[in-house]
Amino acid sequence: MPELNRRHFLVTGLAAGAAVTFPAAAHAGPDPGRDRAARGLRTDPFTLGVACGDPDADGFVLWTRLAQEPLAEDGLGGMPPRPFEVRWQVYADERGRRPVRSGVAVAAPEWGHSVHVELNGLRPGRDYWYRFRLGPYLSPVGRARTAPRRDSFGGPLAMAFVSCSQYEHGYFTAYRRLAEEQPDLVLHLGDYQYEYAPDSYMALGGNVRDHEGPETETLAGYRQRHAQYKADPDLQAAHAAAPWLVVWDDHEVDNNWAGEVPERPDRPQPDFLTRREAAFRAYYENMPLRRGSVPRGIGMQLFRRVRWGRMATFHLLDTRQYRDDQSCGDGYRDCPEAVDPARSITGARQEEWLLDGFHRSRARWDVLGQQVFFAQRDRDEGPAKIISQDAWDGYAASRQRITQGWIDAGVRNPVVLTGDVHAHWASDLKLDYDDPTGPTVGSELVTTSITSGGDGADSDPATHPFLWNNPHLRFYNNQRGYVLTRVERDRLTADFKVVPTVREPGARAHTRATFVIEDRVPGVQRTYLRPLDPTARVSGRTTIEDTVRWETERP
Repeated sequence: MPELNRRHFLVTGLAAGAAVTFPAAAHAGPDPGRDRAARGLRTDPFTLGVACGDPDADGFVLWTRLAQEPLAEDGLGGMPPRPFEVRWQVYADERGRRPVRSGVAVAAPEWGHSVHVELNGLRPGRDYWYRFRLGPYLSPVGRARTAPRRDSFGGPLAMAFVSCSQYEHGYFTAYRRLAEEQPDLVLHLGDYQYEYAPDSYMALGGNVRDHEGPETETLAGYRQRHAQYKADPDLQAAHAAAPWLVVWDDHEVDNNWAGEVPERPDRPQPDFLTRREAAFRAYYENMPLRRGSVPRGIGMQLFRRVRWGRMATFHLLDTRQYRDDQSCGDGYRDCPEAVDPARSITGARQEEWLLDGFHRSRARWDVLGQQVFFAQRDRDEGPAKIISQDAWDGYAASRQRITQGWIDAGVRNPVVLTGDVHAHWASDLKLDYDDPTGPTVGSELVTTSITSGGDGADSDPATHPFLWNNPHLRFYNNQRGYVLTRVERDRLTADFKVVPTVREPGARAHTRATFVIEDRVPGVQRTYLRPLDPTARVSGRTTIEDTVRWETERP
């Protein structure tokens, strides 16, 4: 077999298990034990791909879920109602010639035939490869990576973050392009899947494909919907390219749900908590999460902390499960309740955990991975303050306490990562947004959607009224895509990636803008790149890697 380069392996081979043949998988003839393990199966059960998540310095979580028929209405993926013993293997090389760990995990029907394997005892700061086997069937191959040792920075961290992938609104091309970037880590900040029935949430110009089944309200429905998304080859490629850190937003359950309150309390759902419990269970079944996130009734522990050596600490937040209901009926309002100090978007326990984490952190970068817009966005040019009641604007005192918390703790470089709003944004963070001359105390990077909202359009940031009313907002773009960052000791560089269309598959991605956050310099700075050699021609595709060859200018 010819040698495969890393890009070919990660992007071509990941979504097709046959692209790489490991010697350990070869069988000269029938294997009765192997065939018994797959008793009752008619076809490949690894239709939903593989994933890795929550890495630390000596391990990570491996995930898969068995489904012969991903779109089966009962949510069980066409699997017989019995447990299956699934073999897994981890390798130190991408050719699969150096196995380092193997074992057997049980895929039980009561957990949707999902598999979660927590590994430890591996070497820090290195790549591993993994796959699963059930009888004669082999899963696709995935790449994992351990974090550096806690006392080490390791090398630069290539980290991407994404949000909002509405299946009906377009093709998941941005996931495919993200896989091609070969990141070390991917953060998904929520709205991984959407709950709507077909044709009830329309993109401009119409939907290009349909959801299967009615609006998700039952465990069977959520399982089926997750399976439909997981069966997408572009999403499978992104999962198999790198470990993920996942948190939810609202559409994994119900649009704009808050705590125990559904989107429309004026039209109450008598079984909303049952619906929430089903959504939580299906979310765990379909994500590479550790056992600490196993749901318990209507609750699920999702906020957590992941350390990437001394380079970065990721504080992953849950801004849905514990929040107070949105004020003034939700939406954009000039609402006095938004500044009520008793209101919280995180709940008291999570807020205390976060503030304690600020004080304990010794990381160069403290990164908040969360869902909704953190900086103020005031729509009104006058004295009124018309703001989103679903975002941190609707919980201003909560935001103030957390911002003051990182100041008091002496956090060296606070950075907030955000999804939700289906557009790229970059923002300086303030303690007092009513004083534009006041100090900048942090930075916010917001990713656009993978597909939600349809194609969108390229835009001139200077024409957006939010930027006129809110001088701390520094950038806006309304195309689809993702953000790719390079985290180093002295700076964090963020490329805002976009694709021109999601209505057709296969579009290329390019960098729409690049921002830099310098060590100990809060706030985002737009960079404009030119060749060091004045006679050189500008490439049509500039990436983070090009910063090695280009020098940065600032206006």
